[in-house]
Amino acid sequence: MRKPHRTKRLPVSPRGALDPSAVAGGAPAHPAPRVEPLEPALDFLRSLWLLNHRLETTSRHMIRTIGLTGPQRMVLRVIGRNSGIGAGSLAELLHVSPGTLSSALRRLEKKGLLTRRPDAADRRRILVDLTPRGRLLDRPTRRTVESAVRAALAELPPSKILSAKQVLVALARHLESAAG
Repeated sequence: MRKPHRTKRLPVSPRGALDPSAVAGGAPAHPAPRVEPLEPALDFLRSLWLLNHRLETTSRHMIRTIGLTGPQRMVLRVIGRNSGIGAGSLAELLHVSPGTLSSALRRLEKKGLLTRRPDAADRRRILVDLTPRGRLLDRPTRRTVESAVRAALAELPPSKILSAKQVLVALARHLESAAG
């Protein structure tokens, strides 16, 4: 049985005047505080924080829908393009520490998505491959971090993409030297 549609009552003052914030286009009940413009570095950082928030939000959505976080999917997709890659080479390619990668590989192996095996030529070296189940997930998928990146890149000319990448690489280099 359908519930009857209720009309939302608009807030009014004790005298019966309509609250302007309740009307589309009306003045807000509490105006936003005046905020000083940010210097370029802080404004850029604000954009990076927005991006980081959206990456984390999308990653949480991905874990609920496909069972992988954004970083786990990145590892899986890169292995899919580099079958039999050494764990050390993969860590270098992804710009992560071997310990960080080892944790991700362990989680993916536990989910049955990849295998790790010693290299026959050098038993100290670990090689990784996708399992058949992992290969099923190694395909373009909607509502993932990579699909959003693909869509954003499609909107931009190559020169702007190159410029953005140069900014990100320069920022990473400066952050590395600041931490080091």
